[in-house]
Amino acid sequence: MASLNVYSALVVLFLTCGAAMATMENDQIIKENHCETKMGLPCFLEAFTSIFEIGSISNKCCGELVGLGKVCHSALVKRTLENPLFKDLTPATIIAKSIQTWNNCLALIDSPSPSA
Repeated sequence: MASLNVYSALVVLFLTCGAAMATMENDQIIKENHCETKMGLPCFLEAFTSIFEIGSISNKCCGELVGLGKVCHSALVKRTLENPLFKDLTPATIIAKSIQTWNNCLALIDSPSPSA
């Protein structure tokens, strides 16, 4: 019985340390890449709404999102998911919406402009 308690304590410790390391890793990525200063607040809110709620993102904000870079985009989404305020969200759904938003913006920015 004691070994079960020790095992349970180790599992909890491992999961807690893993979550803390993931948070530190995302924070470090965000800090080192200056992610929080690469996008204006209106576009940040637009992107946030399209990923964490229901909404769309404008062409202008798609440009800012792509300019932010995939590393920053992923780290910011993951850090937001770690916030207790968003504990009721399904991470798989948010990650899927994040990828969809990124891919849609990337395709929009990479597509050639129609000729006049």
